[in-house]
Amino acid sequence: MTLRYGTYLFDLDGTLLDSIELIVESFRHTAAWHAARTGTTAPPEDRWTQGIGRTLREQLGALARTPEELDALVEHYVRWNLAQHDAMVRPYPDAVETVRALHRQGARLALVTGKMRRGAGAGLRVLGLEDAFAVRVCGDDVTQGKPHPESVHQALAALGTSAEDAVFVGDSPHDMGAGRAAGVATAAARWGPFEDDVLVAHEPTHWLDDLPSLLRL
Repeated sequence: MTLRYGTYLFDLDGTLLDSIELIVESFRHTAAWHAARTGTTAPPEDRWTQGIGRTLREQLGALARTPEELDALVEHYVRWNLAQHDAMVRPYPDAVETVRALHRQGARLALVTGKMRRGAGAGLRVLGLEDAFAVRVCGDDVTQGKPHPESVHQALAALGTSAEDAVFVGDSPHDMGAGRAAGVATAAARWGPFEDDVLVAHEPTHWLDDLPSLLRL
């Protein structure tokens, strides 16, 4: 097998890990908790799905009126999310096998996620892929989350590789935007929560119907 790219950057939620239900429930629970204690109104449900792929502080920042409220929201979300995590997430079909195949072929691998480090570590543990992703750029490692290219640039620097040799695999418009801005190829995962018409505006280099398609690019 000859790989088209030497470097594969992966988003986590909606790409390798089926965790969308957990994310939406965590936001719903956190927004309701915040509304009850502050007398404010929880936002529309679709807000949380549309923001998947962005950092937690960016998403919850719209609810917070002060930095202290934002800290409390993030703490509440993380605590509830991690308590439910293992019971509500699962690998997408062939996720583990595809990453292992890339690893065996000597591809450089990195995780590039808006998820905070604690949550990303929990997700990799469920996948059994902790050893495959020594390089992890998470939401709390950057000052500007996706679609800004900062996280992609960090991953490339940590791997010691160039944008020309890399592809970013993700399910969200934020992933595609970050990849394009960083100058890497992008591969849109069609099994996540975003429809093709949302992703097409970001002109993915590749469209993936399943993860093993990566091995056949």
